[in-house]
Amino acid sequence: MTARIAPAAQPYAPDMEEKLAGLMPPGVEPLLLFRTLARDPRLFRRFMAGGLLDKGNLTMREREIAIDRTCARCGGEYEWGVHMALFAEGVGFGEAEIAATRSSKTDQLFWSPREQLILRLVDQLHDTSTIDDALWALLAVEFSDEQLLELLMLTGFYHMVSFVVNATRLPLEPYAVRFSAE
Repeated sequence: MTARIAPAAQPYAPDMEEKLAGLMPPGVEPLLLFRTLARDPRLFRRFMAGGLLDKGNLTMREREIAIDRTCARCGGEYEWGVHMALFAEGVGFGEAEIAATRSSKTDQLFWSPREQLILRLVDQLHDTSTIDDALWALLAVEFSDEQLLELLMLTGFYHMVSFVVNATRLPLEPYAVRFSAE
């Protein structure tokens, strides 16, 4: 599949060159998503400012559960695959967890009750664009207000990311995990 929008080409604008180089390990080309957004430095900077991959209110594993489930529900194989390739091992995902981010089941035994609530939150937001009172009551017992805000924002942000990668038909990164791999 060919991307609908070509990525920015080198040489990048000076501020983009530095920013793109700092996003990946030395010698690794910036993600196609980043290079595509770099066509418009304003959009790129706004996108990067909205990211939530810093140390926040959630554990890295909780963050990845929310991100991966969101991307999977949106059919965002590009972003799901990048996250699986770069973060799955570090957050303790084995083959079962990787596959389960795409499963309709949220009560599998390897997910803790807290993790199951994250999956339910993502699913309900995806399906209804809100959280009903019953689920909110369970979430409010388990998560702080700040953690709930972060989960809501992560889910919304990665819906947007999935929309961008799907609509622009970004080719998958060569090292990314594929939906069909599980």
